[in-house]
Amino acid sequence: LTNNLNFDLSTKNKVNHNFKINIDKKSYTKIFDQFKKKIKAGETYQIKICTKYVNKSKIDPLDFFCRLSKTNLAPEAFMIKDEDYSIISCSPENLITKKGYNISTKPIAGTLKKNKSLNKKKALSYFQNNIKESKEHNMIVDMERSDLSKICEPGSVKILKLKEVEEYKDLYHYVSLIGGKLKKGIKNLDIIKSMMPGGSVIGCPKISTLQFLNNQEKENRNIYTGSFGYIKFNGDMRFNIIIRSLLNFKNISEIAVASGVVIDSNANHEFNENYIKAKALIDLFK
Repeated sequence: LTNNLNFDLSTKNKVNHNFKINIDKKSYTKIFDQFKKKIKAGETYQIKICTKYVNKSKIDPLDFFCRLSKTNLAPEAFMIKDEDYSIISCSPENLITKKGYNISTKPIAGTLKKNKSLNKKKALSYFQNNIKESKEHNMIVDMERSDLSKICEPGSVKILKLKEVEEYKDLYHYVSLIGGKLKKGIKNLDIIKSMMPGGSVIGCPKISTLQFLNNQEKENRNIYTGSFGYIKFNGDMRFNIIIRSLLNFKNISEIAVASGVVIDSNANHEFNENYIKAKALIDLFK
């Protein structure tokens, strides 16, 4: 963590509350255009560009988590406090829920900023009629079905909920729920290997897209797009995807976010979407 959190705060673009971003819009657009070429060439179909917001700050993690829970309660939220670091998360995304032989995953692919004229019905209409959002969501659902099919009984993988809208403080999310029945003999390690990292925060196809990201991203993602959860003694488990999360290490706070690039994406829209995703956490520093 010590090396990964090195960040020259004096040379980065400043955003709200003394946060500075590691990739400005010009640099983001250059990366975006490079990945768009790969998509057009058929080398990948969707890829997630990560940006980070960083500042110097001493925080009270319990206070931050309590305030965040009041304003932006999320089903996969958690907090960790250690001697040198803390993590405050309002993650809305579930990667693995396993109970007995039943397993499910709930990918998020689609984000819309809230405003006074929007409601859930209008948000759903927006997602349904937006070609880019629909393509992105369909790709992720297909990939998660494929990941589950590797560890589930043939024919058991089903879409339990397709393209529904969930509402949060600053935005709406487009979500689906996919489930299946595990094959006999499948161990928890097999599940983790098949499902992690979550496709919704990487892109697809997963392996080749990961290779592109490893070559492009100059900074470690640290906790971002990892998973936090538990495994019970009976083998049941639940893991989230670490998004909408703040890492504070030795008084350096870092918020990482990413948006999906597909053939119909717009660089300016995706760059702005990243800030929308980070806003609830950045606002804690008011």
